[in-house]
This record gives sequence, structure tokens and C-alpha cells, in this order.
Amino acid sequence: MDKEIIFVVEEDPEGGYSAKALGYSIFTQGETIQELKENIKDALLCHFNYESDIPKVIRLHIVKEEVLAYA
Repeated sequence: MDKEIIFVVEEDPEGGYSAKALGYSIFTQGETIQELKENIKDALLCHFNYESDIPKVIRLHIVKEEVLAYA
């Protein structure tokens, strides 16, 4: 059992946020960061067979993409 799980969080172009777990087939979305956190917990309950298998630490790696033009 892993002690932590890492999610890469990105802003969706249409609005809201998406999260993908590294090393697991877990993906979820939310309109706000708070909603996303709740949806991540729900997705973990769906993915793992037993609640005791869910890693106790959930790390969110929030990625914000910016475009910079060099002129």
C-alpha cells in the first residue's frame, strides 16, 4: 500500500479543474478547487476496493500554464 498519492491538477479551458492521479487510472473534475477535492475523495473510494487501501496523504500538484511571447 502506498502512503501517498499524487494528483496533477490543471485548469480546464472551459472552466473548472481536472485532476489525474500519477500511477493510477483515476481522473476527476470539479468547478472549484473545493469541489475538486471532494470529487477526488469520491474517486478514491470508487477506485480502491477497501477504504483501508486508500493512501492517507493526497498530494495535489497544481499546474498553471502561462504563455509568454518573446518579441
